[in-house]
Amino acid sequence: MIHQPPTALPRDLLDEEEMQRALATHDFGTVFRLARSRAGISYSRIAAECDIKPERVGTLAKGRGKITSFDKVVEIADALRVPGHMVGLAPRPWETSELPADTYDPQIGSTSVRRRAVLQVATTAGLAAALPALMRPPVPKRVDTRYVERLRHRTARLRRLDDFLGGGDTYRTYLGEYQATKALLRDSVFTPESRRRAVSLLAEQAQQAGWAAFDGGLQTQAESLYEESQHAAREAGDGDLLGNAYAFLAYQAEDRNVAVEIAASSCSTITPSTPSSVRALLHERMAWACAVADQPHRVERALDAARTALEEQQDGEPQRDWAAWVDQTELDIMTGRCWTELRRPLRAVPVLTRALARYDDYHARDKALYLSWLADAYLAAGEVEEAAAVTSRALDLSIGVASVRPRERLVPVLGQLRQHRDLSAVQDVLEKATA
Repeated sequence: MIHQPPTALPRDLLDEEEMQRALATHDFGTVFRLARSRAGISYSRIAAECDIKPERVGTLAKGRGKITSFDKVVEIADALRVPGHMVGLAPRPWETSELPADTYDPQIGSTSVRRRAVLQVATTAGLAAALPALMRPPVPKRVDTRYVERLRHRTARLRRLDDFLGGGDTYRTYLGEYQATKALLRDSVFTPESRRRAVSLLAEQAQQAGWAAFDGGLQTQAESLYEESQHAAREAGDGDLLGNAYAFLAYQAEDRNVAVEIAASSCSTITPSTPSSVRALLHERMAWACAVADQPHRVERALDAARTALEEQQDGEPQRDWAAWVDQTELDIMTGRCWTELRRPLRAVPVLTRALARYDDYHARDKALYLSWLADAYLAAGEVEEAAAVTSRALDLSIGVASVRPRERLVPVLGQLRQHRDLSAVQDVLEKATA
């Protein structure tokens, strides 16, 4: 069983005549344009999943250039989950190995949960053994920029594991990448530019390892890695990664006012050359820090700034892979989380409901986590039975996820639900939580 990538095209879009014609003629510019306009799949995500530069995706979508490489056609078909016959290929392996997306078994949950369980079984021997295609390339006598970019590409591919595995599964893999790059910097010969890029890569890898540590409940290790990332980003002169390091540290800070100050520092790194997705990411994390600190006016300003950044994104604008996941759906979810935190359920519930309807169960950890805020908002609005139903769904999705965060978030929600244990819907979810 193979996971469903975030760029998978909906069945109704694949059934459209214009899409079928574009696929048959390998007019992938039209395919990308329709994917964004009809399915809301950003060019940044398409670029990341198809291993194409973001600016080239935008250029193709404008009708300039073509994809002619057989290997690239195969890669696009797999990333967009286009059946082989639609692009002149034999049936792809996933066409027979994947279960229908809407299959649900009440005993073990949705097929996305079942796929995740299989993936986790595959990782019991270690992710490195499960990923032979990602073995580190041999180190040359003199490390040049091309070699560093190969390592950055490897880091981007490994980052996809975070889409369907929790930090408890990925932490050792990401930490190993960070440590290997650190050893490379210590032991190898570089040009000045290749060293600068390698230090920037070290900052990026430290953030990914820190995130996995945070997700897996290793808070001390996470903070240490974020601080290492901060130092490396500053040494490399990488303002984007420096801003993100601040944002991560703000997210973890226990003092609410300190968190706002750190988040403000992250936004201060933004310059006219900062990619739109990075700007949106830093502003939305500023919004979250302000929400936790009960500063609603600053929340609105930060959310507006994040929305403006996404609206200003230009076709083909170079983006950072580690921020490619930031899109309108993610911003809507952050908006709903902020209003839930500020106890404004009438503003939180509609935006969270709409956004989560577009959010695939494939992102089981994140969807379970975000559903906890929707349940919280329903409770604040006095809609106890709705809160119980949402909590039940979150519990289903969190099964088998190696992340401490969904369950931690659901603890206070379940505590509030216990005050209404006389309701049958609440009794059912409380029994599920203790099963």
